[in-house]
Amino acid sequence: MSQTDLAEVPTALPPAAATDLLDRGYNRRDLARIATMFGIGALAATSGRPAWAAAGVPDPAPAAKTRIGANECWTGPLAPGQAAAHKAVAISNRYSPHDERGDFIRTVSAIEGVPADHVAPWPGSSDPLSRSVISFCSPGKGLVTADPTFELAGRTAEWLGVSVTRAPLTADYRHDVKAMLAADPNAGLYYVCTPNNPTGTITPLEDIAWLVKNKPDGAKVLVDEAYIHFAGVPSAVPIMLGNKDVIVLRTFSKIFGMAGMRMGFVMTAPENIAKMMRYDGGMQSGALPMPSLACATASLTAKTLIAKRKAEMEAAREFAIARVKAKGLKVVPTQANMFMIDWQTKPAKAMQEAFRTQSVEIGRSWPIWPTVSRVTVGSMADMKLFALALEKVWAG
Repeated sequence: MSQTDLAEVPTALPPAAATDLLDRGYNRRDLARIATMFGIGALAATSGRPAWAAAGVPDPAPAAKTRIGANECWTGPLAPGQAAAHKAVAISNRYSPHDERGDFIRTVSAIEGVPADHVAPWPGSSDPLSRSVISFCSPGKGLVTADPTFELAGRTAEWLGVSVTRAPLTADYRHDVKAMLAADPNAGLYYVCTPNNPTGTITPLEDIAWLVKNKPDGAKVLVDEAYIHFAGVPSAVPIMLGNKDVIVLRTFSKIFGMAGMRMGFVMTAPENIAKMMRYDGGMQSGALPMPSLACATASLTAKTLIAKRKAEMEAAREFAIARVKAKGLKVVPTQANMFMIDWQTKPAKAMQEAFRTQSVEIGRSWPIWPTVSRVTVGSMADMKLFALALEKVWAG
């Protein structure tokens, strides 16, 4: 890169990050957009957050009696987490009196069996997911996802002008890893969400291992395990420990009931963490509120309570799905806190509006399945109200 190029790089981005982005094919306008994404300096003040950012989006039905549309947990943080957060609030006049960030990393390291330098906490999982797209994709190396799946990675890539290839799920709703690789054998990042959002289905570890083995050199495989505690299936962490090109993503917004506290983390090789943190000097990963860190750390070790919450979800899910199937409707098999209903000839958006008339907010649909709605599993009380609403809207 010439001295002229360097002089025109936005100063809000660290020089090393800006140089790397230009070397990978981004242009100077892209650098300004990337700086805006991370809320850096005057660029953020004048341009705001990008259109795909999830934070701050108003609830579409804040007054709904039953809110089962956003894949949130039906209740708040686990009791030990709440107690730890309350204690942290009382000493929040100090910046970091007990090395809360270090405590969190050490706890994850012990529970997951990973080296401490392979763990990086973040405020939620959306930020590191978007960073992964920016860090490992480029105008010449695109993103590959399943279809349907969680859309944020694709939205980030499209916002940057990076190519996005979407491969349909298999007949049994797994990620079709062979189709994903064939769709773009030169991608920079392959995104695997398992359990998948919105289907709640599992992609076997052997499929993920196959993708890791056969992907192009240098490409990354990101395994999003946001719902893994609801599923109770083995993690891709052992695959990550054996390959520096694998990233495992977790969040506390689901079974831990901390969506509003914004807490998540990544597990991957230290060099990947360094690449993801370089755009703002690591501030997104380093500056986390003490109550969130304390709550997350205490929650991770509450194994009995995690299992109890999982069992409560499974009972409520079984009840709700039985009521749906009794109407002759198809439900995609699921292992997470959500399920997909095929309304057959009725558009999913129309059904969402119909449920709103009963003060029940169900989830959205995906373009590939316009007659299929996602429903979050709430409490048993929530799902009984859902079942009552179903009786009315389906009869109508």
